Amino acid sequence: MSVLIKPIITEKMTADSELYNRYGFIVDPSANKLQIKEAVETTYGVSVEKVRTMNYGPKRKTRYTKTGVQHGKTNAFKKAIVDVADGEAIDFYNNL
Repeated sequence: MSVLIKPIITEKMTADSELYNRYGFIVDPSANKLQIKEAVETTYGVSVEKVRTMNYGPKRKTRYTKTGVQHGKTNAFKKAIVDVADGEAIDFYNNL
C-alpha cells in the first residue's frame, strides 16, 4: 500500500505552499514521519526538511428520522504537512 494517499488542495494549503513552501497530504494512518519524507522525496523529486503529522478522528453524526435514530460517522484519517527546501516546489497540476 502506498504511503501517500492524496494531496490536500485547499485555499489554505495553497496559500501555505506559496508563502512558506509547505504542502499537505492525506497519508496512510500507519506511516511514520521517515516513511512520509522518503515517499515525498521519491515521488516529487524534492528535498524535505520537516514533516508534521496529525491524526483526525471520525466525526459522529445522528439523524432523527421517522424510521428511528440513524447513527453514522465519517472516516478517520492522518494528515501530514511537509516543509520543502527553499527554491524547490511541487506542482500538483502538472500531468505526470
